[in-house]
Amino acid sequence: MHFDYYIPTKIIFGRGRLKELASQELPGDKALIVITNGNSMKRLGYLNQVIGYLQEQRVESVVFDKVLPNPTEEHVMEAAELAKKENCDFVIGLGGGSAIDSAKSIALMMTNGGRYWEYVKGRGQEMPAAPIVAIPTTAGTGTESDPWTVITNTETNEKIGFGIPDLFPFLSIVDPELMVSVPANLTAYQGMDAFFHSVEGYLAKVAQPVSDLYALDSISRITKFLPEAVKDGNNLQAREQMAWASTQAGMVESTSCCISEHSMEHALSAYYPKLPHGAGLVALSVPYFTYMLKKDEKKVAVRYMDMARAMGETDVNSPLAFIQALKKLIKNVGLENLKLSDWGLQKEDAEKLAVNSFEAMGGLYELDPVVLTQEDARAIICDAIQ
Repeated sequence: MHFDYYIPTKIIFGRGRLKELASQELPGDKALIVITNGNSMKRLGYLNQVIGYLQEQRVESVVFDKVLPNPTEEHVMEAAELAKKENCDFVIGLGGGSAIDSAKSIALMMTNGGRYWEYVKGRGQEMPAAPIVAIPTTAGTGTESDPWTVITNTETNEKIGFGIPDLFPFLSIVDPELMVSVPANLTAYQGMDAFFHSVEGYLAKVAQPVSDLYALDSISRITKFLPEAVKDGNNLQAREQMAWASTQAGMVESTSCCISEHSMEHALSAYYPKLPHGAGLVALSVPYFTYMLKKDEKKVAVRYMDMARAMGETDVNSPLAFIQALKKLIKNVGLENLKLSDWGLQKEDAEKLAVNSFEAMGGLYELDPVVLTQEDARAIICDAIQ
């Protein structure tokens, strides 16, 4: 048995705990606060709360508010220049995964030269990144508890995950009360992202004992509480359970890894950036996990059945029980009629998307429990587009 365990982030979890930003040790004197280009952080008052709590500690702040739902290298570089100009010495990501992932990438470029993509491609010699504080307002990516960040290069249509130990947040404040305003469809997309982080991490060849524990627990919580959060966004128990499931799924990514379902989805949303990441994963999921099972049942059967039991299935005698439980969950969160064609994808795209998935994030295919080829990826993507 061989594995490493390293999660250095301090996590403050619980309802109403955002206010503790005013009393926690912070890693600097001036923060760049990173939010998306939507108006929600301002409209809901979260941004003003954060600025106010910083002021109580006599910490100054500057806001960068251009981040897109699928964040881009261009904005990473622009924000890093702003941070340098304003002499910021740490970064706060406030919002969903796009804001926090961007904050991580910006933190790297605040202390390093060149283009961000040089580091993604392994051509840059990175120095320590600026410290990061993560304040998630969604339950989905788990980026508050992992070292990963996903950014798109719009010049090359590459959407790639990148991570180094320095990109673990210094501090993460996970307050479920900040998540009650998320609309039902986004709640579903984001929650399913956390679900697939856990599923993929459980199936990955690099899974370890602790990631297995985290993964099965998150799978169980999401199956039970995501439908409730979608049905009633003000259900704080469901929001709290989903917040923890998401953070714990980030821990799965820190101790195991996603597999090629994420490679395929990153290709989809690299070419079609308006496609929500979670929606792409849902569309791929049934074809993907069914194809994997048919290709080599012996290698995945036991773990499929483990996950089916975690999802509340009884009398599990076949790995197909996981596929059936997955279909049931997708229906229970209102996504059974999701169609990739609604975002413009066509079956003719399958070949280029499969190629992109190998070229941009081929490394994840090496972690699959079953060998999938580029032709396999094309078939899965083609089946998902309807």
